[in-house]
Amino acid sequence: MTTRPHERDVSSLKGRTVSVQEILDLFEVRVRDHRTVHRISQTLTDAGLTTLPDFAVCGLRSTVDVVPLPAQRTPADTDDESDATDEALPSHALPQRLLLGDIPSARRGVVSVGPGTALSQTTFLMRTKGLAQVPVTTGMAQVHGVVTWGSVAKMYEAGKPATLDNAMEKDSLPVADARQEFFAALPVIREHGYLLVRGDDGCLSGIVTAADVTDRFEGAARPFFIVGEIESLLRRCLGAALDAEAIKAVQTNKKQEHRTGQVSDLMFGDYLRLLDGEQTKQSFAERADLNWEALKWPNMPREQFVGLLKRVKDIRNRIAHFDEKPLPPEMIDELTTFAKVLRAFAS
Repeated sequence: MTTRPHERDVSSLKGRTVSVQEILDLFEVRVRDHRTVHRISQTLTDAGLTTLPDFAVCGLRSTVDVVPLPAQRTPADTDDESDATDEALPSHALPQRLLLGDIPSARRGVVSVGPGTALSQTTFLMRTKGLAQVPVTTGMAQVHGVVTWGSVAKMYEAGKPATLDNAMEKDSLPVADARQEFFAALPVIREHGYLLVRGDDGCLSGIVTAADVTDRFEGAARPFFIVGEIESLLRRCLGAALDAEAIKAVQTNKKQEHRTGQVSDLMFGDYLRLLDGEQTKQSFAERADLNWEALKWPNMPREQFVGLLKRVKDIRNRIAHFDEKPLPPEMIDELTTFAKVLRAFAS
């Protein structure tokens, strides 16, 4: 839930360079998602402000410049830009740096044991909690070692007594600061299988494992690749069926002389304008009927196809913003299903 701050507090941000965390604190937001980002953005817009780069796609410790919104252009200049925010992200909207602290598990907390804990209790904890490593700490600040299943096996192989001290990895422990760049830490995670992360207070704040890296990028990258394939397939189908004039008719975000008629220059909202026969603007709807006939897809239910296309557009807009939460499985399923449909008709 966001709290709308006083207008004076929002206006005071103008011209300042602030951290993303300061903006979230002002709105009393703990986690960025599509709802809180929208509300914060709307409040900034109402105050005539925006951030460069976009606060929604930066790490929490990154700084952004709070600047006035660009002057609004007249309808004659814009023609129809209702879908401008749904399209390709400008370069300043891309995440500038990915830090270890941006990985959820790096801030999730650590299950640890004290140096006086029995080894049997430690391994029982690992089994019941599904943990592959448990740090041995004093007050989360001092790390004595880490117990892993590999270190336990080495202890038994060496014939040492089964004690916590003998079962710990103690030398060259993989520990890093949450403010360290994520990609610089990947070789350490690859070598050890995990990385202990210290927070701003110097205490352990989480553990990043190889599985976390896989999950994070599988969840983040896969939807982008599926959407990319969908756009490629749509352009192949539309480019083969429609002439330049049909394409130019929906390029209303450009001035007349800049409308290329090339399917490669379409934005995602243009696909709907080309095919949706129930859109509000009658001239677009009438042209869409002709465009659909030109596709020659007699066995494709148009209403269902357009409905799926709208859902893909909504999901695309969601993944266009930096969000540590991956897409729900049902949304990935929708993207995958639509891509399969297009493959069949594009071949």
